[in-house]
Amino acid sequence: MPFKKKHKLGFTSNQPFDKDPVCFKVLPEVKDKLKSVPNWQERLREFVDKLIVEANIEGD
Repeated sequence: MPFKKKHKLGFTSNQPFDKDPVCFKVLPEVKDKLKSVPNWQERLREFVDKLIVEANIEGD
Protein backbone atom coordinates (compact mmCIF):
# COMPACT_ATOMS: atom_id res chain seq x y z
CA MET A 1 0.00 0.00 0.00
CA PRO A 2 1.75 3.21 -1.14
CA PHE A 3 1.61 6.46 0.82
CA LYS A 4 -0.84 9.07 -0.37
CA LYS A 5 0.73 12.30 -1.61
CA LYS A 6 0.83 15.21 0.84
CA HIS A 7 0.10 12.92 3.78
CA LYS A 8 0.61 14.31 7.29
CA LEU A 9 2.06 11.13 8.80
CA GLY A 10 5.76 10.55 9.31
CA PHE A 11 8.53 13.09 8.80
CA THR A 12 7.54 16.44 7.33
CA SER A 13 9.54 19.66 7.19
CA ASN A 14 9.34 23.16 5.76
CA GLN A 15 13.03 22.83 4.93
CA PRO A 16 13.53 19.36 3.44
CA PHE A 17 16.92 17.73 3.57
CA ASP A 18 18.96 16.59 0.60
CA LYS A 19 18.00 13.10 -0.57
CA ASP A 20 21.64 11.94 -0.35
CA PRO A 21 23.12 11.87 3.17
CA VAL A 22 26.66 12.94 3.99
CA CYS A 23 28.53 10.01 5.51
CA PHE A 24 31.88 9.81 7.23
CA LYS A 25 33.73 7.20 9.22
CA VAL A 26 34.49 7.57 12.91
CA LEU A 27 36.31 5.51 15.49
CA PRO A 28 34.21 2.61 16.84
CA GLU A 29 33.43 4.20 20.22
CA VAL A 30 32.51 7.60 18.73
CA LYS A 31 29.30 6.40 17.07
CA ASP A 32 27.66 5.26 20.33
CA LYS A 33 28.86 8.33 22.22
CA LEU A 34 27.50 10.64 19.52
CA LYS A 35 24.10 8.95 19.57
CA SER A 36 23.89 9.53 23.33
CA VAL A 37 24.19 13.32 22.87
CA PRO A 38 20.75 14.99 23.06
CA ASN A 39 19.57 16.37 19.70
CA TRP A 40 22.86 15.30 18.11
CA GLN A 41 21.68 15.40 14.50
CA GLU A 42 20.43 18.98 14.62
CA ARG A 43 23.49 20.10 16.57
CA LEU A 44 25.79 18.44 14.02
CA ARG A 45 23.94 20.15 11.15
CA GLU A 46 24.40 23.52 12.88
CA PHE A 47 28.09 22.80 13.39
CA VAL A 48 28.55 21.92 9.71
CA ASP A 49 26.80 25.14 8.68
CA LYS A 50 29.12 27.12 10.95
CA LEU A 51 32.16 25.26 9.61
CA ILE A 52 31.21 26.18 6.04
CA VAL A 53 30.75 29.85 6.96
CA GLU A 54 34.11 29.94 8.75
CA ALA A 55 35.81 28.36 5.73
CA ASN A 56 34.25 31.04 3.47
CA ILE A 57 32.79 28.42 1.15
CA GLU A 58 30.05 29.80 -1.09
CA GLY A 59 27.01 27.84 -2.26
CA ASP A 60 26.17 27.00 -5.84
